[in-house]
Amino acid sequence: ARGRAIMGLVEVDTQDMTAIGISEPGGPHVLVPTRAPIPVAQAGQVLIKVAAAGVNRPDVLQRMGKYPVPAGVSTIPGLEVSGTVVALGNGVPDAMLGQKVCALLAGGGYAQYAVAPVGQCLPVPEGYDMIEAAALPETLFTVWTNLFERAYAVAGETVLVHGGTSGIGTMAISLCNLFDVKVIVTCGSDEKCAAARDWGADHAINYNTQDFVAEVMRLTHDQGCNAVLDMVGGSYLARNLSCLGIDGRHVSIAMLGGAKAEILIPEIMTRRLTITGSTLRPRSVAFKSVVADEIAQTVWPFVAQGKLRPAIDSCFPLAEAAGAHARMESGAHFGKIVLTVDD
Repeated sequence: ARGRAIMGLVEVDTQDMTAIGISEPGGPHVLVPTRAPIPVAQAGQVLIKVAAAGVNRPDVLQRMGKYPVPAGVSTIPGLEVSGTVVALGNGVPDAMLGQKVCALLAGGGYAQYAVAPVGQCLPVPEGYDMIEAAALPETLFTVWTNLFERAYAVAGETVLVHGGTSGIGTMAISLCNLFDVKVIVTCGSDEKCAAARDWGADHAINYNTQDFVAEVMRLTHDQGCNAVLDMVGGSYLARNLSCLGIDGRHVSIAMLGGAKAEILIPEIMTRRLTITGSTLRPRSVAFKSVVADEIAQTVWPFVAQGKLRPAIDSCFPLAEAAGAHARMESGAHFGKIVLTVDD
């Protein structure tokens, strides 16, 4: 492999690796194992021998041709990995070599090797499971930046999170529990509501049988919640705003239910509501590195103590990425789906 010397940490007999390619936009079957060049660690980057890679909704959208890859980013899907650093780009401290890390990527995770900016890597604590580590970065960075920074949720507040049994939803529940934020989630069945409560949600609402606006107002004694983390969009936006109390904050992170919404402006004015949102993937390495530093200081102590672990739904071998995507699209999963990579 290239980059600064691997120094005997791993033998690479060829210059290529197994990775998952997208043969054409389409269903899970278009995910096919292929051979690809082992990437080169550029300045400020590390080369990671991947142990596991998390599967996320943006990967599904990319596979369907609905989420363009940012310029200069690998077309191999995969936004998070865990593994061992086996080569260093210029400017990376020698101490990184051999470190077990998990990393947030802009792409390239479904492969035996992946490169990541060193600033987007976090150390995997001794004894922490590498499958669990691979399932942390994408949802952790997303929930932290949106719920705790953009919506500045703080101890004692109440937040509403849609998709309570998704990777995002289960991470939001875990972080709210750690930081004394009360969390109400919505789910699509009574079984999922029960699972979300078992995971730590204070309340779970079945959106197929209950009016979540009425339930939120009942649960908050008509005061409304302080913040909403929404991945649905569409008609949910107006309903979410109705759930918010005075000075409430609404953060959009996806549009699974549609890109357009109609809202009443007086509602925003009279209750001083804030509507914001963000996308993580296109943000700069500098921004993501700052977020990683914040997480290292604020959240990582809980990881090191074993108090923050992701909900793992299932694991699939790398070559069975199509099965992992089919599982995600079924909607039956609870928490994260992970691909495992053989040595």
